[in-house]
Amino acid sequence: MEHQTTIGNVFTLTGTGLHTGKVTHVTVRPAEADSGIVLLRSDLTPNVAIPARAENVIDTNHGTTLASGNASVSTIEHMMSAFHGLGVDNAIVEVDGPEVPILDGSAIPWVEKIRLVGITPLDAERRYLELPHEVVWEDAEAGIRMLATPAERFSVECRIEFKSELIGSQEASLDGFENYAEEIARCRTFVFLHEVEALLALNLIKGGDLDNALVFVDKSLGEEEKARLASLFNKDKESIHVRNGVLNTNEPYFANEPARHKLLDFLGDIYLLGAPVKAHFTIICPGHRANTELAKKISKIITAQ
Repeated sequence: MEHQTTIGNVFTLTGTGLHTGKVTHVTVRPAEADSGIVLLRSDLTPNVAIPARAENVIDTNHGTTLASGNASVSTIEHMMSAFHGLGVDNAIVEVDGPEVPILDGSAIPWVEKIRLVGITPLDAERRYLELPHEVVWEDAEAGIRMLATPAERFSVECRIEFKSELIGSQEASLDGFENYAEEIARCRTFVFLHEVEALLALNLIKGGDLDNALVFVDKSLGEEEKARLASLFNKDKESIHVRNGVLNTNEPYFANEPARHKLLDFLGDIYLLGAPVKAHFTIICPGHRANTELAKKISKIITAQ
């Protein structure tokens, strides 16, 4: 029998929310079999439990947000990706604010903490979801196509398309989870500089900086622009530079890091099915809306069986 799992001990991660800019503490605790991943807004009285399920998604604008009643938790995708990639079936996630911290913009801080406390088998059989047939969700106008095909194990092929030559067309894949931590988990979120400026104008990404995202620059930067960006990101002007089209002190880990990060996000969003699924996914131009809509569609099909 393949057993369900939970984490071996309690751990805490503290950081700043990408959009709120508020410091949030997340404490993850072991959970019983068949409880799944449950988020708990510990700052509310009484505490509000939000099961990490696709039907609880209320927003996918710049991240995935779950809610129950008036309580919500946003930017849950990197944490959920780590749970999925490492095979954690059950956990209680206490969050003392409305947003999971962005940390370094990847899933690796969560992976490192989970590996530190270990993963514990539980006395219950792991339940896999199996597709009765092929499932498709698409938005032809946006060029998005999400295809799930019945398979013996989990695998993903991801392709992204950007007009900018800095990213262009990229592909990434994952067959099983053996290489998840090394090849997917550390890939950071990415954004174009003009998008950063637009989001800041909307009073968003208050917690963004050059250490938690790859910022692609598709224009030349003069000295005045560099000074403005230095002030914006609270950096020394001399540290503001563009190397290979990236406004960072960090080099990309992989030439296709954007595609790998999109795959990372997909792993987190599709785990909102509430259990691991045996399927092969072909995802073209994915995003949080497409990921979660596919999860909702699969959930409805399986529930109706």
